[in-house]
Amino acid sequence: MKLTIERAALLKSLGHVQSVVERRNTIPILSNVLIEAGSGAAKLTATDMDLTIVEEVGCQVAEAGATTAPAHTLYDIVRKLPDGAQVELDVQGDQGQMSLKSGRSTFQLATLPKEDFPATQANDLPQAFSLQGKELRELIDRTRFAISTEETRYYLNGIYVHATSGEEGSAKQLRGVATDGHRLARFEMPVPDGADGMPGVIVPRKTVNELRKLIDETDGGIEVALSDTKIRFTFDSTVLTSKLIDGTFPDYERVIPSGNDKMMEVDRKAFASAVDRVSTISTEKSRAVKLSLADNTLTLSATSPENGSATEELEISYQGDNIEIGFNSRYLLDIAERLGGDGAQFSLSDSASPTIVQDAGDTSALYVLMPMRV
Repeated sequence: MKLTIERAALLKSLGHVQSVVERRNTIPILSNVLIEAGSGAAKLTATDMDLTIVEEVGCQVAEAGATTAPAHTLYDIVRKLPDGAQVELDVQGDQGQMSLKSGRSTFQLATLPKEDFPATQANDLPQAFSLQGKELRELIDRTRFAISTEETRYYLNGIYVHATSGEEGSAKQLRGVATDGHRLARFEMPVPDGADGMPGVIVPRKTVNELRKLIDETDGGIEVALSDTKIRFTFDSTVLTSKLIDGTFPDYERVIPSGNDKMMEVDRKAFASAVDRVSTISTEKSRAVKLSLADNTLTLSATSPENGSATEELEISYQGDNIEIGFNSRYLLDIAERLGGDGAQFSLSDSASPTIVQDAGDTSALYVLMPMRV
């Protein structure tokens, strides 16, 4: 195998594939990237056995062939080469080495046989549909912060994506839902053609994070294909295939309260800034902030034995009886950050019941937040 490629093109593709590779691997071949050269392009493949990425990049191929090389080492070398450099990759025979030359730099990297690299084909994915990059970005951005990191409840370690008929009489929706037991995030959009019969699937956190990085650069269509156990995203010159979480997502509809009759509207940015300031006083462990609502005024307060106390008042639009309720300030800030408009709308019931937070002018995203004792 012998090829020449521009540094920037190789760096971009290596950046995408190497982030799938785990830093610590008990199986040596999984630390490597598979490089296959042929007909004017190189195909780079990396996998951790649950998540596989394949990316094609244009190059000059002098000799077709394939090998595997250490993913992180190769990426670090290319990253440190000067802008505009040409990179030559060369493997001769079965020497177990790949030479990398660029300018006056030469590196010899240990390789492993391409035959050892795991087969990563996933052809039987019967359900297929496409959506725009910006739609998928929004679904991820509005929900992934609420994904649980608690490994014992593994079925919460991802975004639950499913088609639903929505409210009675309304059009079908594609929904993404994430929850960690303290807060819930739900985002919905019109269901794409071909997705209305899809099974409900839980896309793992690592897949969500890798996918989000990759689609930062695309606004075109993304092809999605899935079965009960796998999902594949195809766009530009990249294919990302992942196992799905094998578990049952809880009935999240039961968590969303329906009788919250106290309505507060507040300027989103002013609210986030005030929460941020007041929470400076709260203890690191609880991060509790108390919200007191009365006569179109919101008073935010925090106290801690070590740091003292803080209060701040905001003008709000509020209908309902006076109420005091406590929340984790980090969770409030996370939600405020994800709302797109200028106004945040809170629907409250009492100090012990979950609160709904939405964008005042856009109901596509809905957040449920459990209160704290303060």
